[in-house]
Amino acid sequence: MTFLPIVGRELRVATRRRSTYWLRVIAAGVALLIGAGMLLLSLLPFAGAMPGSVLFGTLTWMSLAAALSGGLFFTSDCLSEEKREGTLGFLFLTDLRGYDVVIGKLLVTSLRSVSPLLAIFPILATTLLIGGVDVGHFWRAMLAIANAAFFSLATGMFVSAISRNALKALAGTLFLLVILVGGGPVMDSLGAFVNGRFIPTLSLVSPGYAFSSANYAKTFWPAFAVSNVTAWLLLALSCFLVRRTWQEKPASTRRVKLPLQRIVPAHIATETRRRRLQLLDENPVTWLATRYYGHALILWIVAVMMSAAFLVFWFTDAPTMFWHGWEAIHNCVSLALYLWVTAKACQFFADARRTGAIELLLASPLTSRATVQGAWQGLLRLFAPPILLLIILEVAADAIAISADWMSEDFPWIHVANMVLNVVLPMANLVALAWFGLWMGLTSKNALTATLKTIALVQIVPWFAIYFLTAMSVPLFMFSGGWPAASNASSQTMVTQWVPLLFVLVPATLGLLKNFLFWLGARRKLFGQFRQLATRSLVPVHSAHLPPVIKATP
Repeated sequence: MTFLPIVGRELRVATRRRSTYWLRVIAAGVALLIGAGMLLLSLLPFAGAMPGSVLFGTLTWMSLAAALSGGLFFTSDCLSEEKREGTLGFLFLTDLRGYDVVIGKLLVTSLRSVSPLLAIFPILATTLLIGGVDVGHFWRAMLAIANAAFFSLATGMFVSAISRNALKALAGTLFLLVILVGGGPVMDSLGAFVNGRFIPTLSLVSPGYAFSSANYAKTFWPAFAVSNVTAWLLLALSCFLVRRTWQEKPASTRRVKLPLQRIVPAHIATETRRRRLQLLDENPVTWLATRYYGHALILWIVAVMMSAAFLVFWFTDAPTMFWHGWEAIHNCVSLALYLWVTAKACQFFADARRTGAIELLLASPLTSRATVQGAWQGLLRLFAPPILLLIILEVAADAIAISADWMSEDFPWIHVANMVLNVVLPMANLVALAWFGLWMGLTSKNALTATLKTIALVQIVPWFAIYFLTAMSVPLFMFSGGWPAASNASSQTMVTQWVPLLFVLVPATLGLLKNFLFWLGARRKLFGQFRQLATRSLVPVHSAHLPPVIKATP
């Protein structure tokens, strides 16, 4: 038998995909643009003496983020998709082993994950010529980025081996990556806060810690070894589990009540059912979108836990550094919330296409506007109240931090601007993600593809573009005659006070404009072309592919 027989075929298929080519082109283009911009900024008067180190740090941290996201984009659904389609069992009818399937899938996904990193490599190597980067640091950083990509792909493969649902596999991969990459450094930092000394023990599992210690060979190699061994263990578990988890278990006919359902009073359950029946009369699509209220219940639990932590910090008169820690936790919760809302928005129409419910909606007397509006109202009913509570907590925490630092700073208005933007920007982001996700769910292959497209197009790509434009435009505006020369004390005070405010307001304005455009475009597409988009997914046969009509001779 040929060793790893799937690898050759899968690699040939992967090399013919457009995404394999365009990922390399986009990665190299972005790195070239950032490099050219930073070299241009290095010519300004305020620039440091070592532009190579700044460029190297920026590109390597971006490469690390891209490497760690490989498991989310490429391997989190590669095995679970085969399970759903029923093709994984046919592979095991042959004499293939578990490692044949897992390693074959891994090599294919690694081609799409590693090829963009290889495209950035020559641009990173130019920093050695510019200066400011040590040769040993350079090669250790490259090795750490490759290790992070392998770690992320192995984590996604492990979660995909034990999952069947695409969105659950995505959420499980994200959760496991957060625990393995960030959990160890956080626990060691808490230990350092108690003991007064940072001792890396759990941090050695994290590929992020190995990357951050690339400048120190003594601490890099133990972290690299432990994280690499952890990735190989996850891959070995995937090979072991994939042959034992591909069968679909029979669904249980008995309805199991959740613990919270057991303690809910009867009159509350009756009132909930009555309100649900009213929704069915008003708009059946809203009733359909709010069936799975368990997701909103989980979000309510997170909001209540955040509220309890806020009250503990408030009544114990916590110092300012705890409120900064609260802000970091709130940012992590916000990122998870973005992914959650996007996944649910994409899932509605994607599941309706998969189950055939979209045909019933098209055959119903509901208009396109009423159908789309019902899906949007269902998302509002599920997620709006707990999200509003989280936003109120963030505003209150910002107000407490501002009141503590108000008298100690010369220019505290930047904190006020941040507080306002912490309300406006998350709401605008969530609205844009929800509407664009509804559109992607109607036009994409499945819910996972729609979710990844929405996150990438609405958040990731615009975020990089906005902050790059901000970092380029504000300094060039200051030193190209649009700003008064900092020759006296008053001008220097204006620069030190207003420049940070510009770095806050410019990306916020561009972000709001971006969200408005995505919302407006998705809304027009859904309201104006809903039936065309829905029927296109139901009737994939084109007239050009039909056999020619043969006329009968008389």
